[in-house]
Amino acid sequence: MTDHPRKVTRALLSVSDKSGLIEFARALSAHGIDLVSTGGTAKAIAAAGLKVSDVSDLTGFPEMMDGRVKTLHPKVHGGLLAIRDNAEHAKAMKDHGISQIDLLVVNLYPFEETVAKNASYEDCIENIDIGGPAMIRAASKNHDDVTVVVEPSDYQSVLDELATNKGATTLTLRRRLTAKAYARTAAYDAAISNWFADQLKIDAPDFRAVGGKLVEALRYGENPHQTAAFYRTPELRPGVSSARQVQGKQLSYNNINDTDAAYECIAEFDPKRTAACVIVKHANPCGVAEGSNLIDAYRKALACDSTSAFGGIIAMNRTLDAETAQTITEILTEVIIAPDATEEAIAIIAKRRNIRLLLAGSLPDPRAPGLTYKTVAGGLLVQSRDNAVVDDMILKPVTKRQPTEAELRDLKFAFRVAKHVKSNTIIYAKDLATVGIGAGQMSRVDSARIAARKAQDAAAELKLAEPMTKGSVVASDAFFPFADGLLVAIEAGATAVIQPGGSIRDDEVIKAADDAGIAMVFTGVRHFKH
Repeated sequence: MTDHPRKVTRALLSVSDKSGLIEFARALSAHGIDLVSTGGTAKAIAAAGLKVSDVSDLTGFPEMMDGRVKTLHPKVHGGLLAIRDNAEHAKAMKDHGISQIDLLVVNLYPFEETVAKNASYEDCIENIDIGGPAMIRAASKNHDDVTVVVEPSDYQSVLDELATNKGATTLTLRRRLTAKAYARTAAYDAAISNWFADQLKIDAPDFRAVGGKLVEALRYGENPHQTAAFYRTPELRPGVSSARQVQGKQLSYNNINDTDAAYECIAEFDPKRTAACVIVKHANPCGVAEGSNLIDAYRKALACDSTSAFGGIIAMNRTLDAETAQTITEILTEVIIAPDATEEAIAIIAKRRNIRLLLAGSLPDPRAPGLTYKTVAGGLLVQSRDNAVVDDMILKPVTKRQPTEAELRDLKFAFRVAKHVKSNTIIYAKDLATVGIGAGQMSRVDSARIAARKAQDAAAELKLAEPMTKGSVVASDAFFPFADGLLVAIEAGATAVIQPGGSIRDDEVIKAADDAGIAMVFTGVRHFKH
């Protein structure tokens, strides 16, 4: 059975990314393939000493309107869309002087890159490609006869087939390239439509498209029986998608998810103000701390729950130094992510080949706008990113006793962490470090109990006289619906509370705080995270 080979006699090349172009064009020419091109692509090919015809020679029309109109012509689209074995199509080509185009090589105007540079509205508009997507879709529809290439990375695959099949490509390759081509134009249009929605401040456009570029296929998903892949979207937010992996084996699906959670949390801590460390396990922080330096922050974070930290993800907000790197390697760690690392630190981590070290270059902005996505059966939930920061909130004292300066400092720290812990969330904190974390429980009172019990376990391991929740503060991501959760926190030793407020039983909760002589502040902002 034949793989429907189609000989390539003419190629149309029109690319913005010219990497590998000349070598590819030279190889095509060596196969006796006629080259047709446009604008800067044609100039580059001609400058390399290769014979190339301008698309205006093919169409009989010059490029016009600043290059906006050059390939939108029947002699281009007819050459791409004509079914070679269809007699009527063949007659139409002959009658109208249309020459077949067997290979289309197009990569699109750099719209995503232009937007990422914060270019002007006008520049972004001019970088919306029209002729490119139109040609790609035409060639892709006619993939029985036409080969379409949208990335330089596929040049070699085409050349290999031409060499193997005496100047022809197979249907197998053409179909694979067609699938990529349609996905590319879909992602491109998604970037444009989302940009327009952002420009027009439309929170809920009638259609929402999402597109991304494959970073890598993953070994499996959350579980070994699930397939998975990692895609990069046009949003240039520093983190796991943009980080350079210095060493270690391939990141898993869970590694990527957990590392993202860790780095988003560490971004809440301005490195100019303080050193900070976040340790994450199963997408939840199990220890967070500020310190005078990274090693101090790491040790304080680890003390919160060293059992859960085993095999965890560690995020730093400053350049990883040798002393901290050495200390981290004393326990099993899956991933370390930081803006940068010293050469000494990199060398130390290199001795632990299984540790993945990621350097992200910078921290994401916790205040930056953006969208998050969650799939449900038959649908997609889209919301704006939770970019509320406690430093920007007006904290309202609601109890008779006001928090002390030290308590207020720890309250802000605890609420900063609560934003990144799965709901229901309770955070005990003391001296700018978490000392008990209760995450993801169906009942807030259960989260308070679990966090207190974690603190008791940590005290036993550290051989402390009492849990570190004694004299701590407590943060709740949402209001206390009853006083019971607060009473658990008071029993654990908390002296001050931060919570959004807004319950119909706020008065009951405030009275419980007053009766215990503790301070409470309301933020007016909830931090649910599901």
